[in-house]
Amino acid sequence: MNSVPSIEKKSIRFRARSFVAFALVPEAPLGNWLQDLDRWIENSPGFFTGRPVVLDLNTLNPDIDQIAPLVAQLAARGIRVYAIEDKNISALGADLPPLLAGAKRTIVEEQQPDPTSPAPVKPGEAPASNTLMVEAPVRSGQSIFHPNGDVIVLGSASSGSEIVAGGSIHVYGTLRGRAFAGASGNSKARIFCRKNEAELLAVDGWYRTAEEMEPSSRGGPIQAFLEDGIIVVTALN
Repeated sequence: MNSVPSIEKKSIRFRARSFVAFALVPEAPLGNWLQDLDRWIENSPGFFTGRPVVLDLNTLNPDIDQIAPLVAQLAARGIRVYAIEDKNISALGADLPPLLAGAKRTIVEEQQPDPTSPAPVKPGEAPASNTLMVEAPVRSGQSIFHPNGDVIVLGSASSGSEIVAGGSIHVYGTLRGRAFAGASGNSKARIFCRKNEAELLAVDGWYRTAEEMEPSSRGGPIQAFLEDGIIVVTALN
């Protein structure tokens, strides 16, 4: 009687995960856009280090042979492109990052709640909050990254620190570092602080550096918001 050899079962595990990536949207003329990008990097060195970046080419709409040089120019600036989004392109060469199609729209539709069937809340259980509360001061070189809601800092944010929020940012002490509100595409987000000594304020990708702020907005309580593509910084009375 012949014995049947045992077969060792092996499996490869696949898991689906979603990640937040920063989208760079080049615009024509490309030379001017790259100069603005260099200015951003100068004001926020290391901002793109270790962060996934999607290159959204739907606005620029370049020819296919122009994509590789652009990716190389970004790489020279320390920006690694993980994927490319362009609705007018069906395929890219193997030497380029993969083509991303419709990822944001799919995720948004899947997360839309049904207003006719609200999620039940168990007795004694508080509803979930998307606000990140930071009770300790934000130190120089420290980065707070919260893409799904507001960030509240009860203390101060030191020079060289960084706060990135998908919603609004509230700093109840002195803001000396960089603050990026609406980082997930929220143009209604705002930045509030008790004392403004910020190096850079940004809402939905639009930004203003310390040199560009009015002297009257420095050293006191302010709010910053987006209006017609311009960052407005006003005093809080």
